[in-house]
Amino acid sequence: MSLIDKLFEKSSWERYYEYKSGLRCSKRFKKELRGFIDSEGYLAYKDQVCQLTGLPLPSKAVISKMSSRKKRTVYKYPYGFNMLLKLLTYLTLRKYDHIYAPNLYSFRPGVCAKDAIMNICRTKDLHDLYSYKIDVSDYFNSIPVDKICSVLDETISDDEELLKFMKTLLQEERAVYENEVITEKKGIMAGTPVASFYANLYLKDLDEWFRERNVLYARYSDDIIVFAKSGDEISQYRKVILDKLDEKELKVNPDKEFCGRPEDGFTFLGVEVKNGSIDIAPASVVKLKQKMRRKARALDRWRHREGIDGTKAAAAFIRIFNHKLLEVNEDSDLTWSLWFFPVITTPKSLHEIDLYAQDLLRFLISGKHTKSRYNVRYSELKELGYRSLVNEYYLEP
Repeated sequence: MSLIDKLFEKSSWERYYEYKSGLRCSKRFKKELRGFIDSEGYLAYKDQVCQLTGLPLPSKAVISKMSSRKKRTVYKYPYGFNMLLKLLTYLTLRKYDHIYAPNLYSFRPGVCAKDAIMNICRTKDLHDLYSYKIDVSDYFNSIPVDKICSVLDETISDDEELLKFMKTLLQEERAVYENEVITEKKGIMAGTPVASFYANLYLKDLDEWFRERNVLYARYSDDIIVFAKSGDEISQYRKVILDKLDEKELKVNPDKEFCGRPEDGFTFLGVEVKNGSIDIAPASVVKLKQKMRRKARALDRWRHREGIDGTKAAAAFIRIFNHKLLEVNEDSDLTWSLWFFPVITTPKSLHEIDLYAQDLLRFLISGKHTKSRYNVRYSELKELGYRSLVNEYYLEP
């Protein structure tokens, strides 16, 4: 039976619902999913999917990256069809998980970023190793469609219906942008559910190269790190990776390429491992503080423009960052706290972020940068809903 057939079986949806209910995803999403299943909303797409005609077009959006001024392009299908693709992703990631090397950690059942860090840290004499860290630039949207389709031909030849459907999605060059239909190269379309399957698959042969040679290496989607006993050896591995990316028509993000000596420790997936400690990487802390500062300034301008009390601006700041950092959402595995809390072994950076957020809140309430802002007590911040990251970290089971 094709996975396409399973998209229209209620039993498949019930298993997916049971899986999502066992995660810390939002109550809102679970309610929406329950309603979609009970209404059999998935059946509305059966003819389109099975006949590969009239499939919805994705909508394009350009949004700000979390904790950064940088923009990224994402795509999203209409609600019902997007829900259908979520189930398809759930099914494909499980059916084909066996084809991946164990050094791949992204979007895999029962595997997370913590596993990558922990497996690296268990390596004997890790502190004596050189490292090379690289990030692929705009990975999802720059993967050539013809090349990923060739990889799909080799990988899912056992399911012709699934293969045709997935290639049809990729080969559709149209998208909706600002209410107009445009034509462009979209790669594997960051933001769409099934993109995670394509992202794992496209660099699978690179993962295999290092696994076959028993090299300490890890990949999480577009983030790659490799270790070696000498500078010469790490240079050789760097060449292997760069040659493979060139073959795949991918480019390196120069700001995130780093060769490290043993005494440097290493940074991977937003965390820094150094001197036996695992903490949020300094660059990640700086970006988050920049995001907080920009939001505080915007709220202060809003407060003055509307002539409202500073406590309302502070309360808005708290709501925004409680949601971004602490609250679960539909993609619970990507929630900020669920990404970092299970990995880090020290609250040092969390404390730094807490102090910075509290200072911004006192400024919003008092309207002053002087020492008088400290007349705003911590208890007042808590009354507005403020939640300390350090406290939340220690509350984690």
